[in-house]
Amino acid sequence: MPRKPFVPGAAVVVAAALAAGLTGCTGSSSPDGDAADAKSGGAATSSPAAEPGRYQTLPEACGLPSRGVIRRMLPGDGQPLSGTEAQKVYGGQADITYDTDRRVGCRWTRETTAGTRHLGLDIQRVVSYDSAVSDDDKAQAIYGKKELAAQIPSGGAGSPSPAAPSPSASASASKGKEKGEGVVTNDATDKSATGKSSADAKGKAPSGSPSQKSDPSADPSTDPSGSTAPRVLDDLGDAAFLNDKLVTADSGVHRDVTVVFRTSNVIVKITYDQWSTDKTMLPDSQELQDKARSLATELSDSLSE
Repeated sequence: MPRKPFVPGAAVVVAAALAAGLTGCTGSSSPDGDAADAKSGGAATSSPAAEPGRYQTLPEACGLPSRGVIRRMLPGDGQPLSGTEAQKVYGGQADITYDTDRRVGCRWTRETTAGTRHLGLDIQRVVSYDSAVSDDDKAQAIYGKKELAAQIPSGGAGSPSPAAPSPSASASASKGKEKGEGVVTNDATDKSATGKSSADAKGKAPSGSPSQKSDPSADPSTDPSGSTAPRVLDDLGDAAFLNDKLVTADSGVHRDVTVVFRTSNVIVKITYDQWSTDKTMLPDSQELQDKARSLATELSDSLSE
């Protein structure tokens, strides 16, 4: 069969169609096209990096509290200290840390005839490595976990106490006493749901009698409606709580007071306790809490300067 002859007109039409298609493609990929608009719009909607925290360094922990506050928190028994002894007691012992811009701490101890007191200070600077989470938000998340772990009542002082422990839990506590193990009492949960102490429920002498004064579990400061109950503190830093526990063992009794507060991206933890080998001499909850809060207020003001 003979080949069909080449038609120049048809070739011109095809070429024109191809040229139009190429022109349309080129226009859509130009800086003024839809693709550029979509790209610029996506950049405009991206969120900026989260703000860094206020604090970029940390102070030296042992030198942060004033010497006067340390003296009041570590009282003596009337015996004066020599210059060397005073420096050892009030100067504190710094914690060993690998990055003093991220964490610092200090410990103080004083032994007297009335017992031993320990004071601890831990300061943590929080840094968020997530560009979408600020340092402050990261610090608040860490603080929240500490408050949750301490089981602080969300309503603060005066909140209803939890229900009494189950019989199995009470049996475990009794078994621990028989073995001489330490028994921890959280002052916010030391009462039953009726608000009475275990001694009153069993018909023992009312609170304030000599027989109960010698019983650490009958400490009147454990009233959950009182000002010494574990609670959230509304007047300290950006967020704060206080915990108070009385611990008894064969070797004696000690009360542990903890104050934790956050200011921007820094979390401060103060631990303050008093030990006594005489179980009839209970460490005073109000005194320890007042002194711990006084130190916390001083530290918060110092960090805010």
